[in-house]
Amino acid sequence: MEDPMANTPKTPLKYRSQNWFDNPANADMTALYLERYLNFGLTRSELQGGKPIIGIAQTGSDISPCNRAHVDLVKRVRDGIYENGGIPLEFPIHPIQETGKRPTASLDRNLSYLSLVEVLYGYPLDGVVLTIGCDKTTPACLMAAATVDIPAIALSSGPMLNGWYKGQRTGSGTIVWMAREKLATGELDYEGFVELVATSAPSTGFCNTMGTATTMNSLTEALGMCLPGNGVIPAPYRERGQMAYATGRRIVDMVKEDLTPSKIMTRNAFENAIAVNTAIGGSTNAPNHLNAIAAHLGIDLTVADWEKHGYDLPLLVNLQPAGEYLGEDYHRAGGVPAVIAELIGAGKIHEDCITANGKTIGENCKGHFSWDRAVIREFAKPMKEHAGFKRLTGNLFDNAIMKTSVISDEFRQRYLSNPKDPNAFVAKAIVFDGPEDYHAHIDDPKLAIDENTILFIRGVGPLGYPGAAEVVNMRAPNYLLEKGIRSLPCVGDGRQSGTSGSPSILNASPEAAAGGGLSILQNGDMVRIDLNNGTCDLQISDADIEKRRAELEKAGGYKVPPSQTPWQEIFRKEVGQLDGGMVLKGATKFQRVAKTMGLPRDNH
Repeated sequence: MEDPMANTPKTPLKYRSQNWFDNPANADMTALYLERYLNFGLTRSELQGGKPIIGIAQTGSDISPCNRAHVDLVKRVRDGIYENGGIPLEFPIHPIQETGKRPTASLDRNLSYLSLVEVLYGYPLDGVVLTIGCDKTTPACLMAAATVDIPAIALSSGPMLNGWYKGQRTGSGTIVWMAREKLATGELDYEGFVELVATSAPSTGFCNTMGTATTMNSLTEALGMCLPGNGVIPAPYRERGQMAYATGRRIVDMVKEDLTPSKIMTRNAFENAIAVNTAIGGSTNAPNHLNAIAAHLGIDLTVADWEKHGYDLPLLVNLQPAGEYLGEDYHRAGGVPAVIAELIGAGKIHEDCITANGKTIGENCKGHFSWDRAVIREFAKPMKEHAGFKRLTGNLFDNAIMKTSVISDEFRQRYLSNPKDPNAFVAKAIVFDGPEDYHAHIDDPKLAIDENTILFIRGVGPLGYPGAAEVVNMRAPNYLLEKGIRSLPCVGDGRQSGTSGSPSILNASPEAAAGGGLSILQNGDMVRIDLNNGTCDLQISDADIEKRRAELEKAGGYKVPPSQTPWQEIFRKEVGQLDGGMVLKGATKFQRVAKTMGLPRDNH
């Protein structure tokens, strides 16, 4: 059999792309690869001049409005690449728009990851600029970069400008959850509801609240995968274009230095990101995404690690939904470097972690304190102490998380302030099978939902939905809202929007569709939640639990809707649970493939 590597030069070429464009040992294939890339105006001197070829992974499009700024930003990226001696090749990747994709954008995170891996590995690229922004584009890009492990740097599209309504800041997403309560009680009609929500999107960019987008772009900076200050420059600001230019310049040097994702995203870097997530009041979607990125690097990051390294840290950033300000204020107050400076000062950051600019995170951020203490607090004067994620386990699931930074005074007083049983409560369960069931029946008085009720939603995880939908942040019934009861405990095997201020128990794994305990839960069951011990338990005997499981299995198991597309079918067959990052089974064995797998075989 012919050796597929027979035409690979014995002396390694300077750049990976030269195996396509300038390999004298494989002249016929070089000519074939080269000629088609000349047909739109590139020259042989560019492609064969010993310059690195830099990919630009374009996530911006009309169908992805949160990332659309990249359509223009990449022009400055190109300028920077050319200026520093590189050749840019821009290409599209599968779009993922959180607010546009049905049934849920998270269904497509792994699809986008897969497609980007194939591009980065199979095409003549020496490095890549990852254009990130909307929630799932960021982890998809970082997962792929981790898998292939060629030099990579991220560029955020940036948050929208602040939204305003009658002199008050309106935050994207967060205003939706507030406005729907007013709609339910009749304070707003349909037109008023839509108009109020629309005020929160005044410009191009991603969510201006501390939703999953701002969280993941901030954590990309905390991981070291972008230039300092990149994470939260608002999309319309001139600094965003300047950052794009600097990013283009820097990726060329990263290729020359062979500074790859595996050298940046180390175990310590992930621990830094967990600490930053608490300090900024980050989204409950962050563990799912960071655990997935880590898995593709061979790093075992668990839900327990998020409590271990983040729970006891304080909330420092005063941003909606945990606070009052928005993205512009966060940037002007110093952004991510100012947050990290506080954590460095308190000894909570691994300062020696290398970052995309070639310097350590300590060199980048130490002493860069905020000048606006209303927005970014001092470590010693936080908004809340112990503001990280609480891990819960029990007979209903093995792992779930609760965002403690958004526990309101009302919620704490009602459920967590019993002097005989502090930080714990027992309440009856009302169970919804998916959001359709919830929307149809939440206001039904026959369910007898009161302030001593826990709302459960199941069938909304990776397998059940499919894709794990952001539907766990459920409002109280309208008749309770009218009495001033604005939040009930919520538990589910799906996700919750990072823009929501509800202290729900989320990402319950295994989900009902995978045989988790939620599948046997019934209306009226009593459930105990204990934050001291980190438990959530159905209050029936083990024998009754086994009896219910046997009855469910005899009935054919927990019912889920049929797959509607080929990808949904493939996804359901191959995906793991939320606590493990919802990664594809077997995918994590492919690590650093640009080096460990050598070059792909020739195509002719």
